[in-house]
Amino acid sequence: MNWGKVIIVNDSGEKVSAQAPIIISASRSTDIPAFYADWFVERWKKGFIKWTNPFNGVPLYVSFAKTRSVVFWSKNPKPLMKHLSFLNEYVRNYYFQFSLNDYDNESLEGKIPKLENRINTFIELSNRIGKSKVIWRFDPLILTDSIDVNELLNRVENIGDQLQNFTRKLVISFADISIYRKVERNLKKAQIKFIEFTPHTMREFAKGLQYLNKKWKFEIATCAENISLEKFDIKHNKCIDDELMIELFSKDKVLMDFLGVKIDALNLFDDNTIRRTKSVKDMGQREACGCTKSKDIGQYNTCPHECIYCYANTSKEIAIRNYKSHTSNPKNETILGS
Repeated sequence: MNWGKVIIVNDSGEKVSAQAPIIISASRSTDIPAFYADWFVERWKKGFIKWTNPFNGVPLYVSFAKTRSVVFWSKNPKPLMKHLSFLNEYVRNYYFQFSLNDYDNESLEGKIPKLENRINTFIELSNRIGKSKVIWRFDPLILTDSIDVNELLNRVENIGDQLQNFTRKLVISFADISIYRKVERNLKKAQIKFIEFTPHTMREFAKGLQYLNKKWKFEIATCAENISLEKFDIKHNKCIDDELMIELFSKDKVLMDFLGVKIDALNLFDDNTIRRTKSVKDMGQREACGCTKSKDIGQYNTCPHECIYCYANTSKEIAIRNYKSHTSNPKNETILGS
């Protein structure tokens, strides 16, 4: 995505060119709310960050001067919640993708808080900012020699029963293990006997989830999955969701213009009054991904949750080393601290 450019003054006092995205993703690559919350707030005040392209190693600056919406991704947003007043005043248009899984018994998510604590955090966050702005993700869904489809459904049910009044939406994805060699390697190293999902087990799970949802009445969607599960009332998702932004942030004309939205202010709740003038699908993502264009400000190899299935870390040792580098210089213009 070729965003507009602005000139900023970096932390060294130099005038440099910076991308100025309308929508920020924070982040698919690391857990900014859990580990970099203070950094995010400090850099928002500064107005920019320095980001390095993970594919070619080229650094570039990202300005928040034109940013109108931020999507947070987290397994533990508790550290960012102390900044909610700041977000409400200065960020304004934001929502959370909250991954809340149950793999405590298998220790697949090494350093995250216990399930009970994460559920309490979810409920607290929902109560403070509204359930429309906190999306539950059970992501990824993993089968092992001790977790079959029925056991996985039982775990989803346990969480869903507790969250049914605190979110409107559940997003799922099926673990893609074999296509990520480092994930397969790390699972085998941890002696986790994983089982790949097949179209049959995906549909078996979807059927069970459809039954559970009779009591929850969530909107359920898959993240970047090719398989069609519409017969089970499960849609394809947009995690960076233009439709949700239209619903929640329609008064932001700049954001609506970027999304190609024209709204008849006389009757906002009539679908016929919303007209779309262009596509804003992010063509830089996988084909099955429905996300709207955004700029991700995270970096790979920086999340110290130590999730064994993580695709964003080469190894937990590298992630821990990079996080320690950040803590030595936590206000640096790069998330790595140098």
